[in-house]
Amino acid sequence: MPAARSFSRLPGFRDFAPADLALRSHVFDTWRRVARSYGFGEYDGPPLEPLGLYVEKSGDEIVGQLYTFSDKGGREVALRPEMTPTLARMLAGRSRGMPKPIRWFSIPQLFRYERSQRGRLREHFQLNVDIVGEAGVAADAEVLAVAIDALRGLGLGEDDFVARVNDRRLVTAVLTAAGAPRGTHSGCLAVIDKAARAGPERSRAGLEALGLSSPTVDTLAEILADGSRDHLADRFRDSAPVTDAMRPLDEHRSILEAMGLGAYLQFDFTVVRGLAYYTGIVFELFDRAGELRAICGGGRYDRLLELVGGEPLPAVGFGMGDVVLGELLRDRDLVPDAAPACDYYVIWVGPEQRALGLETGHRLRAAGHSVMYSLRSQGVGKQLKAASRAGARQALIIGPDEAAAASATVRDMKTGIQETRPLQSLPEQEIPPPATGRNP
Repeated sequence: MPAARSFSRLPGFRDFAPADLALRSHVFDTWRRVARSYGFGEYDGPPLEPLGLYVEKSGDEIVGQLYTFSDKGGREVALRPEMTPTLARMLAGRSRGMPKPIRWFSIPQLFRYERSQRGRLREHFQLNVDIVGEAGVAADAEVLAVAIDALRGLGLGEDDFVARVNDRRLVTAVLTAAGAPRGTHSGCLAVIDKAARAGPERSRAGLEALGLSSPTVDTLAEILADGSRDHLADRFRDSAPVTDAMRPLDEHRSILEAMGLGAYLQFDFTVVRGLAYYTGIVFELFDRAGELRAICGGGRYDRLLELVGGEPLPAVGFGMGDVVLGELLRDRDLVPDAAPACDYYVIWVGPEQRALGLETGHRLRAAGHSVMYSLRSQGVGKQLKAASRAGARQALIIGPDEAAAASATVRDMKTGIQETRPLQSLPEQEIPPPATGRNP
């Protein structure tokens, strides 16, 4: 006999038992409902893509974070770490003949070879929502509204999360007005992106390491200490580029306020989104308590389609992962009830009623109901206990008398009340609705 083997789950990956899958399905169903309510169409692509697709977008340094290999045809490929390059590749070959704007969403599984920690695994599912072909601020506001409503649809409110918003064009204008040479802007963005975690001293040291002048370092350190919109407007009131760069954010806020979503917004100068391809308004969604990683991030990326051979189209979108979101839903007691449940449990008293019970159960399934019954011969008492364990809402008991009358004794498993009903009337019978799937 071969030795027994034990195959452990790979680090950073998840199994989805029914209770876990119930939460995932609840999240996916909500994401789809919200995206479709805004008129977005769902798409998908292959989980395996050419490695060069990601190098073109993010540079060679991305390779160390990916699951990469050479396939049997000698091609360098990678398990997709994100969905936007796939979207760009797909649209590069077909967007010219499509009406604009293009409104697409997807829920892909993504893979990155990174150190696992709370809120970050080596695989996750993600809601991707993008508008392509619209340069106006209304598109930026629209995708952020989808992100906010995707969380609201799961029971989260303004006390639970906040959308922190900035604009890369505003950051560039501030850096220029503060005296930072153009060649240092990438380094400045990296410092600004980490400022909240690094703190004032390390952020200042990071700016000094870029070779900036002391007045420039002082100005930027001041902005990092108080990056409110009012402070920026006052500090750079004589800079027309900074003033001009604030107008899209003001329009952005006014649109979302008109939707009733203004309470979720917060201007944050340190939100710059580290990826180099963002070109305009950017945003990240965080839990209000600040205990978790970003729930969602996105913004405007007007040059990505050109990188993969497509037409020069403006685009804006976001990605919302299920790992951090799942943590937040658990923390807020918003996980769906995964207790087993079915509409009917068919019970036959003796083997003579088995065929009628099977026929009835199958007819009810065809009518859209969930039906269970015992797969072995058991007494009525054991079958009733099995019905209770299965979460049946009603038990249909068919004995000799019921079979002779083509009827069943219908027992409400919650109240114990029962009545005899003709079998043919059962599909029209009202079934009590299931629980909401949300803890009180």
